Amino acid sequence: MTNAPALMIRLSGLLFWFDESLQASLAKAGYRPVTRTQSMFLLCLAAGENRPSRLATMLGVSRQAVSHVIAELSRRGLITLAVDPEDARGRIVEYSDGADDLRQAAHIAVSELEKLLRRRIGADAFKSLREGLAHDWGEPVVIDVPPPAPAKTAKSVKARRKPKTG
Repeated sequence: MTNAPALMIRLSGLLFWFDESLQASLAKAGYRPVTRTQSMFLLCLAAGENRPSRLATMLGVSRQAVSHVIAELSRRGLITLAVDPEDARGRIVEYSDGADDLRQAAHIAVSELEKLLRRRIGADAFKSLREGLAHDWGEPVVIDVPPPAPAKTAKSVKARRKPKTG
């Protein structure tokens, strides 16, 4: 087994690098900070997903958590809810007009971060990373792993002790 961090840890670390860099860049320009979940929500919205249930799935959070994000970002004037044109019972999330400056600044920051990453890791590695992450990984799977060992009870521990001789 290698000492290199697991892929899952590296991917999380890279996500944090991107988000922390984005947040610091926006803060330096004078924008109010958002939570990581709010940041990822806004990026998913910018990528074209606007249905709350799909946003929850993309973020790996509950629909209730997305409702809280929507409420907070609405209070801040960054998003609005509109009637879903495909289903009048549903709602879609849209950026508000007041978020135009933030959207433009975030777009510039993300673009520049990608350029920086490309320079840091090299064009070929960047292209491979982008291509590898673009593939559909399929639905989550369940891997067979060994079950936990039986719990040790005080009685079983006592039974294994050797009596003192003396």
